[in-house]
Amino acid sequence: MRNVTLLLDDGSRFHGKSFGYEKPVAGEVVFNTAMTGYPESLTDPSYAGQLMTLTYPLVGNYGVPPFSIEPNGLATYMESERIHADAIIVSDYSDEYCHWNAVESLGNWLRREQIPGITGIDTRELTKVLREHGVMMGKILFDDEPDNVPQAVYEGVNYVDIVSCKEVIRYNEGAGKKVVLVDCGVKTNILRCLIERGVEIIRVPWDYDYNHLTFDGLFISNGPGDPDTCDAAVQNIRKAMANEQLPIFGICMGNQLLGKAGGAKIYKLKYGHRSHNQPVRMTGTERCFITSQNHGYAVDNNTLTADWEPLFINMNDGSNEGIRHKRNPWFSAQFHPEADGGPTDTEFLFDKFVEMLG
Repeated sequence: MRNVTLLLDDGSRFHGKSFGYEKPVAGEVVFNTAMTGYPESLTDPSYAGQLMTLTYPLVGNYGVPPFSIEPNGLATYMESERIHADAIIVSDYSDEYCHWNAVESLGNWLRREQIPGITGIDTRELTKVLREHGVMMGKILFDDEPDNVPQAVYEGVNYVDIVSCKEVIRYNEGAGKKVVLVDCGVKTNILRCLIERGVEIIRVPWDYDYNHLTFDGLFISNGPGDPDTCDAAVQNIRKAMANEQLPIFGICMGNQLLGKAGGAKIYKLKYGHRSHNQPVRMTGTERCFITSQNHGYAVDNNTLTADWEPLFINMNDGSNEGIRHKRNPWFSAQFHPEADGGPTDTEFLFDKFVEMLG
């Protein structure tokens, strides 16, 4: 295991060992406080361009499940067709694993998909630095290659364009109501939750103008990066809003793009929400839910126009966790109601959306 150094933009250095693919890499360093779910997190397209730090100390002990594809074309145990995070940073990596469904070690999977992994890092201290400073760019450098220094820029890069599908894909054809799904980096379990509820999905690229199609509802998916790079998606959503009876549901990036289409502004959180235990409250009620989240940007509640209102609020920092239109059937969630792994407290939002389709 070669010696590596994680160098942050503020000059902080963390020393560890490589257990993944051996190449230097640069990206935005973020932290995830979930205790499980590294196969799902690594394959979540929302982590594109990021070096993912896991705060749970022991990682790898349950290995990696097989990459199997279901008859509907979806990956059974992963959230997409490949790893999207640029690297994984852990405190204590276990090469030995034990799980009924494991077929290989985490390290072997990383090497096969050419993704760096580093261990022996004090992830508690690293997380404290990121919480105090805010997320920042970082580089994983190999100590015996001091001149091999990667460069990367996260701000302003349209990662949605990188991870979105490139052509129209249909699921459950002829099953029932038609839903256009704007793919900004959609997770497999979102598709699965819609398919299980008997709708036909027309999955389109993020900048595709779907308004000439015939459909019963619009779904806007999660995705990576800055929503301000996705103006084409915002303009298409606004066109769709001309039909005030059209049900619209957005998740994560979808919440932000729906907010922008409705006239709100977006801002970047200091260190984001990436975990399985974020408490949110449904506004106007005392109902609180534990949610899975993965986002670095949020809708500014203060910029919502008179026709819109917050639907959920984060109980930790008061940030927006969803919006709804006061008259039309348009709503969204900043968290992941389809979470896998993670709590499923809010999966009823899919039922609400499907009921709106009539």
